[in-house]
Order: sequence, then structure tokens, then C-alpha cells
Amino acid sequence: MSQLTPLDVCKLFGVAAVAIAAVKRAVNLVFNPFFWIYFSWTWLFWPWFVAVAGGVYGIYCYRKYSRGKASEFEQLAIVTSAFTWLTLVPPAYFNGLLEGWPFVFFFVYHYFFFFNVSIRKRLYFDFYPRAHDPKWDVSVPNWYRALFLVGIVVGHWLAAFEGPELHLIPGGWSNVWIWSLIMVTLFLHYNASRYLSKYSEKVVVPTAVVQFGPYRWIRHPIYASTMLLFFTYFVAL
Repeated sequence: MSQLTPLDVCKLFGVAAVAIAAVKRAVNLVFNPFFWIYFSWTWLFWPWFVAVAGGVYGIYCYRKYSRGKASEFEQLAIVTSAFTWLTLVPPAYFNGLLEGWPFVFFFVYHYFFFFNVSIRKRLYFDFYPRAHDPKWDVSVPNWYRALFLVGIVVGHWLAAFEGPELHLIPGGWSNVWIWSLIMVTLFLHYNASRYLSKYSEKVVVPTAVVQFGPYRWIRHPIYASTMLLFFTYFVAL
């Protein structure tokens, strides 16, 4: 104790104050009947155990996929678990139920991200990436990739937090422009994937720079369509 400085004492008191406030908050929640009513209704309308189990299974399947051992069903489980936690879990958490646009985008995301997979299946008769020339690799620091993934997850959760009006049915003339954005996004992604497979020997890593079709106007149309898809999700919610 004799070695403690005034700054150390301030730090200890600060930590103690935060801990006491957290304990007080937790106790108030535990003894608050409205909290348990909300929790029970949330669990009833959104089965959290299914989402958690799907996420764990998706991670397990991804580990198998990284070793080239995942079956087609397991690869589907990877994307399904990821899209569940992007499009369904956030609005369910903030609203306690699901309807409207989250369901639409859950299936749109599947269709969108399986374009390249379906092309790979037609060309190579399986779903695994091809061996490629390292000269086409783009060396990106791992923390860049981690920051990008975190940004996607946080963005989807913020969209669900800021847009709780899930009772809006994704139909009617008022939502035609959102459906139009979805169609434009899907067309851009499909067209870019088609030209990439047509003018290069490999879909995963091309052997030449493609300069036809959408690549004449947009340098990275597949990435651009992905960003447009995320933007459409945010606008819809």
C-alpha cells in the first residue's frame, strides 16, 4: 500500500465506481418485471438458441472449408449463419419480432453471394477456389480485413437500431424504388461475374485485367455491387 501513488488511488476508485454501478444496474434489471416480460417475448418471437447454434455450426463449417473438407451443405451453412447474424438477429434483438424487409434481404443476400459460387460450379464442377498465380494476390494487412468485417457487422446492427419500423410490408408503390435498387444490385453483380468468367480463365483470380462490360465503367463492379447491396439494406430498414 505504501507504494501506491495518488494516480493509482484515483484509478482504483474509478474502477470501483464503475463496478458498483454495473452491479447496481444488473440487480435492478434482475428484479425488474418488465425486463423479464421483454426477455420472454423476445425469446418467443425470435429463437435465440437457433441463432446461437447456427453461428457456432457456421464457425465449425468454416474451419472445415478452410481445409477444403466442407460439403456443399456445410458451405451453405457458413453463409446462412453469417446472413442470419447480419439481417435477422439485429432487428429481432431491437424489436423482439421479425417481419418485412429483414426476411427479404435474408434471401436476397443468399442469392447475391451465390452468383460467383454458381459460376464456379459450372466451370469447375465443385465449390472450392482454384489454385492461382500469386502475382494476382492483393496483400492487405489482416487488421484491414478485420476492420472491414467489423464495420459490416456494426453497420447492420446500427441500421436495425435506427430503423425499428419493421411492420412496413416490403410491397406497395411506396417501396418500388427499394425493389429497383435490389434489382440494379443483382444485375450489376451478375453482369460483372459473367464478364469476369467470360474474359478470364479463372473466376477466383483472373489471368488478365477485364475491360469489357461493367468493367469498362467501374473498376471493381463486384465490390461496388456488394456495397450497393449493403446500402440498400440500410435504406430499406
